Amino acid sequence: MDVAGIHSKDRRDFHPFDEESVMRLRLSGAALSSGIRFRLIDLFCGAGGLTLGFTKAFGHVFNSVWANDINSFAAATYNKNFDHTCTTNDINSLLSDPNFSVPKADVVIGGPPCQGFSLLNKNREGDPRKQLWRPYLEVVRRSNAGIFVMENVPQLLGSYEHEEIVETAESIGFRVAWGKLSAADYGVPQTRCRAFILGCSFADPKKVFPPKKTHFNPKNGCKPSLFREHAEYVSDAAPWRTVRDAIFDLEAPKGTEIRKESAPKDLQFGRNPTPKSLLRYQAIPKEGMNRYDLQRLAPELTPECWIRKTSGGTDLFGRLWWDRPMFQRT
Repeated sequence: MDVAGIHSKDRRDFHPFDEESVMRLRLSGAALSSGIRFRLIDLFCGAGGLTLGFTKAFGHVFNSVWANDINSFAAATYNKNFDHTCTTNDINSLLSDPNFSVPKADVVIGGPPCQGFSLLNKNREGDPRKQLWRPYLEVVRRSNAGIFVMENVPQLLGSYEHEEIVETAESIGFRVAWGKLSAADYGVPQTRCRAFILGCSFADPKKVFPPKKTHFNPKNGCKPSLFREHAEYVSDAAPWRTVRDAIFDLEAPKGTEIRKESAPKDLQFGRNPTPKSLLRYQAIPKEGMNRYDLQRLAPELTPECWIRKTSGGTDLFGRLWWDRPMFQRT
């Protein structure tokens, strides 16, 4: 795989290879032995969830050259998990500082704060956090990156800001693709959907995005394609992973605090629910039950705020299905 083409003077000559073949090379560890390394910037990085997906733990060949998050606790976690490249500056102030120079990078990733688009935000119209994609794209421009990956809540797609993001990215030389992806379709035991916007300055990202699904909903089955390059799924797609698949072998929780043991045992601890919470748990004993069932079966145990909230939040006080992925509101 001639990934060195990304570094060529004329990136327009780069032609992406079949994505499934690239995926298998990565999973086999072949990419790590190539000697090629790409420079990575992660903005609004939090504890580094996106960065983790670009590390050698997943067969990737990216080195973090800079990360930034205004939350100092998140930055401290990032720096403990990865190289100490995370700063805690206000991104707008930082870019206005004439003494600051954005590091050169090949790829910029990040999820500008999503509260401005979230359905949980009742005051989302006019929320200034909906404009933090602007400094993100300014970093893309100054870093001379050839690729950017932006992640957000699905409500971003189709919004006015989405149109602005695409127009701005195109104005600085990028072709853009976007879509809503479900984590369950890629091996995560959770039906969590997120919006992704992918930009590339040297190839058409629509040729590789959305990526082929590695897992399928067993209710719908896997629909094979006669043409591999146009297939929706990889050739050996598996059924969605379930809650059982993820946690069936975990030991019973111990104590109520983080323990000094190797992962995941360090986080396998319990809670101290109140007597009222225990009664609520007992009132909704079956898989899939949630706050609506609690209100129906035990209204006297249902908080007034839940009664007033007549829509949304079906995962609130919800019980998971053992043989389905974990559900997640979007």
